[in-house]
Amino acid sequence: MNLEDLARRMGGELKDSDPATQIRDFQTDSRAVQPGDVFLAIKGANVDGHDFAALVAAAGAATTVAERDIPGPALRVERVIAALARLGKSLRDEFTGPVVGITGSNGKTTAKEFTAAALSPLGEVLKSAGNRNSEFTSPLAWFSKTESTRAAVIEMGMRGFDQIAHLASISRPTIGIITVIGTAHIEMVGSRAGIARAKGELFQALPDDGVAIAWAEDDFREDLRRLAPGRFLTFGFSPEAHLRILGYRSEGWTSCRVRMQWQGEEAEVVLPVIGRHQALNAAAACLAAVQAGVPFAEAVAALARAELPPLRMEVREVHGVTLLLDNYNASPDSTAAALRALAEGPAQGRKLAILGEMRELGDYTESGHRLVGRALTAAPIDHVFLTGGPTRFIADEARTTGYPADRLTDAETLDLGAVAQFLRSTRPGDVVLIKGSRALELERAVADWEARP
Repeated sequence: MNLEDLARRMGGELKDSDPATQIRDFQTDSRAVQPGDVFLAIKGANVDGHDFAALVAAAGAATTVAERDIPGPALRVERVIAALARLGKSLRDEFTGPVVGITGSNGKTTAKEFTAAALSPLGEVLKSAGNRNSEFTSPLAWFSKTESTRAAVIEMGMRGFDQIAHLASISRPTIGIITVIGTAHIEMVGSRAGIARAKGELFQALPDDGVAIAWAEDDFREDLRRLAPGRFLTFGFSPEAHLRILGYRSEGWTSCRVRMQWQGEEAEVVLPVIGRHQALNAAAACLAAVQAGVPFAEAVAALARAELPPLRMEVREVHGVTLLLDNYNASPDSTAAALRALAEGPAQGRKLAILGEMRELGDYTESGHRLVGRALTAAPIDHVFLTGGPTRFIADEARTTGYPADRLTDAETLDLGAVAQFLRSTRPGDVVLIKGSRALELERAVADWEARP
């Protein structure tokens, strides 16, 4: 695509830009701009991208999509969000294959990667890059469409009501997956019922012949079913699930074996990650692929080729210690799932956990952390290090429900130095789960420990 085509699709006007310039990529971070990139001038709460126009021009940006006059090459639009929506819609209009939209409180990005893998027998699969799932980044997935693209997988993030509806209006999914109705971003919508309503906008956007896919054991399954205009299918461990997980077994810390059943046919695969919650993400992906026309056995086998993102049960070996880095983000549900995965795996030494506070829970902050405390009591873990103010609720609930107080260390304030010091107390053969909200950047403590054992 060149700038002339981009301007036409966005409904904007070029200024001091060569219309014939071919676009390399799109960037929202001025520091990532390379020659040929299009920079999106996003005005945020603290930073205005328009202020970096001269900087990105010097870095070789082909143009900057802007809402006001700026120095250097520009593509002037009325609103950046609306222009991106126009771009995404125009590219989506040129595609006739199956489109899978994915949202959920947890597991969106992993489910996206599993779905892309399961669809791969159809041919080339377009997918959202990384975790590009916002109104600024989700539409950009369509920029990767080629004549060889046979299916698309679009991740959709939720930070309030009407956002999923907006993203779905751009990509118009034919198949929708809601991984789980949990607690992530609950402060934006007030309750889990609010999350179900906001996530359910994906199902409402499906066509009459579309397919809605949800977790069979979800508390809000029936609420979601009522939102689906077409077929409603489920995945899960329960016998009533349409695609059922018959068996799960972890094989070390880097893989697990999962057996699934669809309409009487059974198939088994070794996934490149551990955790029953990951088996559920894989099952959702497989069900979507089958609905898109992939034979069941081929879809299951293809799951093994998924390219899973970092910091999601990522395994590292440091000084003889096995680290499970699962700190891309954290919610009560995903933290409890990670603790179960730690409890189920093998260890020559101790099983330890470093749990950081979970943010964006609003009024659910205390009860959400207490849920993790109860999950901790149910998991045979030798010692837990807690960091960040709200983790005091984890500690209190864990002690109240029977977890030994001498196996808890609670640092009430966030202290990466203390986390690194705890890591220095580990021994070869130990396994350590590290889980916390992305903003905490707990992996920085790992880097400090690696550099100074």
